[in-house]
Amino acid sequence: MVTKRRKYALHLKWLLIGRAWSPASLAFRLSVVLAGFAFTTSLGAGGVMQQPASPTNVIWPEQGWTPAVRAGYHHQSQGTLTIPIPRSWFLALQQPEISSSAGLFSDPAYLDRFGFIPSPRDPATNPDGLPVGFARTSGNDPRTGQPVDQIGFTCAACHTGRIDVGSTSLLIDGGPALIDLGAFGTSLGLALSETLSPLRFPRFADRVLGPNHSALDALRLYKDVGRAVKQGLATLFQSLGSGGTKEGLGRLDALNRIGNTVFADGMGIPQNNVPITAPVAFPHIWDVSWFAWVQYNGSIEQPMVRNAGEAMGVSAAVNYNETPTPRFTSTIPVGGLYYNIERLLAGPRQPSAADGFTGLRAPRWPENILPWGPDHQELAARGAELYRLHCQGCHLPAPNTPEFWSSNNWTPANSAGERYLDLNMISIARIGTDPAQATGMANRTVLASPALGLTGEIGTSGNLRRYRYGEALGQLVGLVVNHWYDSQNPPLTAADRLRLNGYRSNGIRAPLDYKARPLDGIWATAPYLHNGSVPTLWALLSPYAERPTVFSLGNRQFDPINVGYLNGGSFSLDTRIAGNHNTGHLFETPADPAHPRLGIIGPTLSRDERRALVEYLKTL
Repeated sequence: MVTKRRKYALHLKWLLIGRAWSPASLAFRLSVVLAGFAFTTSLGAGGVMQQPASPTNVIWPEQGWTPAVRAGYHHQSQGTLTIPIPRSWFLALQQPEISSSAGLFSDPAYLDRFGFIPSPRDPATNPDGLPVGFARTSGNDPRTGQPVDQIGFTCAACHTGRIDVGSTSLLIDGGPALIDLGAFGTSLGLALSETLSPLRFPRFADRVLGPNHSALDALRLYKDVGRAVKQGLATLFQSLGSGGTKEGLGRLDALNRIGNTVFADGMGIPQNNVPITAPVAFPHIWDVSWFAWVQYNGSIEQPMVRNAGEAMGVSAAVNYNETPTPRFTSTIPVGGLYYNIERLLAGPRQPSAADGFTGLRAPRWPENILPWGPDHQELAARGAELYRLHCQGCHLPAPNTPEFWSSNNWTPANSAGERYLDLNMISIARIGTDPAQATGMANRTVLASPALGLTGEIGTSGNLRRYRYGEALGQLVGLVVNHWYDSQNPPLTAADRLRLNGYRSNGIRAPLDYKARPLDGIWATAPYLHNGSVPTLWALLSPYAERPTVFSLGNRQFDPINVGYLNGGSFSLDTRIAGNHNTGHLFETPADPAHPRLGIIGPTLSRDERRALVEYLKTL
């Protein structure tokens, strides 16, 4: 009697090598195996996996959202196809373990190893029981006209934090995630390539096709999986380009990845790929809807362009050609970006001294879990004085003071009665922090077809035109958004477009500056500096020689004294590497006043002063 597994083995042998060995069939078989290795390499082989804790108590601090709003936000599709295999494949994959009976790759406990936060299964918002920030995108691919049903990331994947205090987990909406996309991609590639094993494929086929599928359907599926592995799934996360700086836990070279995704993979122009050189920590996103310039580096003015550009950067499908759908058709639900994402972040009304920021608010220090010390009030009062002396010149008065709301940094009210906070932009020459992100965006150029209608050409290369990266990206996102506006029935009015665009123009700039934002909730946003190169607030306020040169991330346990994650974990961040530098933003009296260290912004603070300032920052 021929078993089902034996039948599969015979079918797969026929598929891979035919009825007899041949150089062509052997080459195909070897190419599939080698592609599995190539795939893992292209996604950052040797990636770091975070080992999860097992909290017994999970708390969402009060941040202005109801549980229903939070659940919807966590799984609201942005039209992204980040995981470039069918949803049915992803849900059927086994973990890339040695055992043939390994659990499912989509098991929340397994995905927690990469930092993804488990989320309850819910028929309406999360029917597959996937982590926070995973969403289903279904419909038609505008590039091919064919149906798609895939899993994509939303902004919640990278902007939801988790802080552990013993066996309690504080989950912070809008906080920086501690995820490792490179390790996730590596493991996904291994899992897919291992699916080709005769020991695994029968179970995979049963899950994808159902237990009563035909052998022919199984062979077709096997061939599709083999083709995907052979191609290396090169579009996954778009970490293309050789060399670069490892991102690791909690960091991503977001703007370079977006450029690679849109201008290289999306347009089929490999010359547009650049290495990953400027990882940044995932920024916290409360308050940002009310900033005059809404991107973390002050480069994008309009909320819709930022949100749609982010969706394009995590592989929303866009048609850049004339067929089979009109040019600039996309999977992005532009209206949903406004109603289901931006309005939830911004809230229903203008922030004010009476109400504070509306929408998603900064979390308050959890004194029921981390009680204040006996000398807290005295220290915090002293820290408030130090903040006014050393911090508010850049970061503005603290948001819980009247001075913040009367600041001249608030713009005059626009036609909708809205005012925005025009934050201070600090020159990298003055602040002295790692320049890679700012200079990389300012210097990058991209090639694109003249058929797209972009303006600002600065050169040519064959049949392509060269543009400054930031300007080209802003124009391109605007074209995609405006196509959606035009395609509605009826097309959106000028007033509606202005409202959905956040009453701001499509301003793009690439300053050699970094943004100094308000410090409300700063206690919940470690590690610090834009590239996550300083682990704690204490280290940030210390002289340069006292900042750790190398530290580890991956331990979610919180250090309430120094404010940040405890050192430990599987990812080692070496600040001596370009893109990782922990220089600048220094309180340090120079030993030689004639030759001060770059980035000194104040005198050395005594240990008592640092402790007082840290204690005050906990209150914001």
